[in-house]
Parts: sequence; C-alpha cells; structure tokens
Amino acid sequence: MEQSQLNQYIAVLLLFGLSIAATGGMIGLSTVLGKRGRTSKIKDTAYECGMLPIGEGSTRMSVKFYLVAMLFILFDIEVVFMYPWAVIYKEMLKDEATRNMILGSMISFLGILFVGYIYAVKKKAFDWKS
Repeated sequence: MEQSQLNQYIAVLLLFGLSIAATGGMIGLSTVLGKRGRTSKIKDTAYECGMLPIGEGSTRMSVKFYLVAMLFILFDIEVVFMYPWAVIYKEMLKDEATRNMILGSMISFLGILFVGYIYAVKKKAFDWKS
C-alpha cells in the first residue's frame, strides 16, 4: 500500500526535475551563446524614454494621489461586499427570521459608505483641478 502511494509522486518528481533542467539549460545556453563583452557604457545605462537618467529615480507623489487611491479602495471594497450579499439575498428572503436582518445590514453598510462619500465631496476630494 505504501509503495503504491509513493509511485503516484513519480510523475510530480519527473516534472519537477524537467522544469529544473529546462530552466538551467536556458540560463546556461544564454550565457554561452549570448553576446557578452560587446556592450558599451551607453548600452548599459537605463533607458528612460529617451531622457538621460539624471537626478533622483523617484519623485514625490502628491497627497491627492494617495487620497484618490484610498477612495478607490473604499468603494472597491463596497462592491466586493455587495456581490455575495446579492447572491444570497433571494435565498435569505425565504427565512422569516433573517428577512429584515439581511436588508437592514446592507442598508446600514451603504448608509455608512454614503456618509463617507458625502464627507469626501464636502472636502473636495473629487476636485481634480487642485
């Protein structure tokens, strides 16, 4: 019994060995057949849209970018919670005990998100000009 279970893993081990051999072979062939030694300093520099890479690599992002990212996450999570609710809503309506609870929970969830949306509008978070 134990020997037959080990025989089932032979295919997995062969596939693992084949993947290691293929990866090593590709790296080895690219090293042997590659055009090493024919590079210059210009070819080794990073290509940045035709501009010479002078200065810092990363610039400071505006706070507006992070605010928009947080708002996107907020409303994206809203959709993630609404899909499962919509799937089970019809089934949960059949049960008398949970009928009002499931609708009330979603209305309260959407109410909290709506308050957050109104707050973002009041703070002009969606004003793209500033």
